[in-house]
Amino acid sequence: MSTTYHHGDLPDTLVSAAVEILDEEGGATDLSLRAVARRAGVSTAAPYRHFPDRNALISAVAAVGYHELAAALMEASPAPSAPEDLADIAVAYVDFALQRTGLFRAMFAEPCGTDPARAEAVVMITGYLNALVARTLPTDDAEATATAVWALVHGLAFLHLDGKLDATDPAEVHRRVRATVSAALGGRA
Repeated sequence: MSTTYHHGDLPDTLVSAAVEILDEEGGATDLSLRAVARRAGVSTAAPYRHFPDRNALISAVAAVGYHELAAALMEASPAPSAPEDLADIAVAYVDFALQRTGLFRAMFAEPCGTDPARAEAVVMITGYLNALVARTLPTDDAEATATAVWALVHGLAFLHLDGKLDATDPAEVHRRVRATVSAALGGRA
């Protein structure tokens, strides 16, 4: 008697397996559908039923990452209302990058497919950042200001990730991020 293997929610299991691998290895360049299948305990052909290629899997992983990043930012400052709150959120952003390096790199340094969940997650986090800046830094162009702030903090994250800025002492990382955000905002943070 032969039985067929059935997995309850294989797409979510594969994405979870990919996130685990990224968290353990710290980089996305070696992530493969084969490795994800092994981690999930399924055949190497099984992922292709849900993800046509690696980019499609990375796109689904990125969607999860954007939601987790948004949750971390909101936890850092649940009701931001002043420029000083941006520093807390910036620290949370850089901490997320340093603590979830592989996931962060998959979100931002890997090509992604056109997964609707990823596109929705990007819209969600962009909307969050635009609203945050509109509340905390009144300006004539909140969207441009939000992009500038995001670019600044994102750049700080990658400077620390890539070893251009020392990331060995979390307190020093936090101090540098706060000081940089404050300097960029003319001392308002």
